[in-house]
Amino acid sequence: QVQLVESGGGLVQAGGSLRLSCAASGRTFSSDTVGWFRQAPGKEREFVAAITWTAKNTYYADSVKGRFTISRDNAKNTVYLQMNSLKPEDTAVYYCAANNVVNYYDAAAYHYWGQGTQVTVSS
Repeated sequence: QVQLVESGGGLVQAGGSLRLSCAASGRTFSSDTVGWFRQAPGKEREFVAAITWTAKNTYYADSVKGRFTISRDNAKNTVYLQMNSLKPEDTAVYYCAANNVVNYYDAAAYHYWGQGTQVTVSS
């Protein structure tokens, strides 16, 4: 059974940092694109960042570009999202997802999802 588990969320003040992790079990996603999405209360799930399996290509939403960095360690079957200069509007549940996708920004393209981790940024 494939399982993605996010960790690293929490409460942080504006301007602070958090590093989220997405660990896979039951599947080696070294050939997958892995994406991070987030969903705030009352809002739709939105794309945050994605990384291809070779890590040669990374993609970011405009709202996080320059503040967030996505990386992966295929040996550990883990993808990370380093979040710096956090803002209150970054508050959301963050999900990681994996699949062999081309349209990395489209949540519907991903087959495997984690349960999410809450990130709360206080002002």
